[in-house]
Amino acid sequence: MRTDNTRTGFGRKTAVLLATGFGLGYSPVASGTAGSVLGVVLALGIACLPGLVLRIGVVLVLVAVAIPVCDAAEEYFGTKDDGRIVADEYLTFPICVLGLPLSPWLLAVAFVVNRGLDVVKPPPARRLQACHGGFGIVVDDFIACLYGLAVNHAIYHVVTRLWA
Repeated sequence: MRTDNTRTGFGRKTAVLLATGFGLGYSPVASGTAGSVLGVVLALGIACLPGLVLRIGVVLVLVAVAIPVCDAAEEYFGTKDDGRIVADEYLTFPICVLGLPLSPWLLAVAFVVNRGLDVVKPPPARRLQACHGGFGIVVDDFIACLYGLAVNHAIYHVVTRLWA
């Protein structure tokens, strides 16, 4: 008898619900982009927390949670990195805006940068995506978000200097 609650009953259903972004992953077009919208909401909530260290800690916890959630959903769907799994997109998105003052224009830019980098998968993201299970699902998005963090900071600093 299995005692791992993420693989049976309520735990599995909860993991699939989280992994599919509460149903956004079932979008017939661009499910990853649809799921990423939840990441914007998370980023706004995290931005309200006091101190960058706490925000970084929360983001790392979200990434850690994404791995077993995506792993359970991959097992449930029976397909490597099934398109319905979007927890990797929305739980990692807040990384790409850490330390930035969030505004509508910056969130829009960060969203586009994040989606672009998720598609391109800069090194070593594409190679690591081949890793097994939830880790393989999440690690490429984690790396793409780190690249996105650098790009978004650069864009922010260039734009604020031009309009200062």
